[in-house]
Amino acid sequence: MIVYGNTLSPFVRKTLAFAAEKGIEVELVAAGMGAGPPEFKLASPFGKMPGFKDGDFMISDSTAIITYLEAVKAEPNLIPAEPKARARTIWYEEFADTIVGACVGKVFFNRVVAKLIGREANLAEADEAQAVEFPKLVDYLESVVPASGFLVEDRITLADIAVASPFANLGHAGCPVNASTHPKAAAYLDAMLARPSYAGIIAKERAMLSGRPA
Repeated sequence: MIVYGNTLSPFVRKTLAFAAEKGIEVELVAAGMGAGPPEFKLASPFGKMPGFKDGDFMISDSTAIITYLEAVKAEPNLIPAEPKARARTIWYEEFADTIVGACVGKVFFNRVVAKLIGREANLAEADEAQAVEFPKLVDYLESVVPASGFLVEDRITLADIAVASPFANLGHAGCPVNASTHPKAAAYLDAMLARPSYAGIIAKERAMLSGRPA
């Protein structure tokens, strides 16, 4: 199985972490931002990361890929079957992808991505998002993290994998969660991003962004 993209995309990172937690081996092939092999465009006609290939099956979008991976390998079950738990899991993925993702699009793009691709950055937009949008995100996360440290069913699920990924981007962009004001949210994210499914990816990203050898 091949995932096309770059791990600096929270959607690519989420997909790789989900596969790792499922025990599914995937190969990451660099693609996106106008680059990548011809198969990437076949898998993702609009050039959005991630793209995916398994034999002759191709698809794009992290949620679609994750749905496929969950179906082809039933255990461990990372999308709960119980109706309420399943719905909550999908809500947390939507929260991560859309609501947190909107903040990432302003903070991470302007402070990190713009430099990497030679685009003009709107730092005022990033600063405003950190000041206005980001506090609402961490306030919400602080209010919902349970004592177990997992958002649904007191075990690792897609909910946790999805939520952790965009917050990693915010951390890369100088917008971390303050452990003094939001101790539960900070501890939760630290624990998620320290899991083997994420730790190696995050370490390589930090090294790359700092200019150190990975």
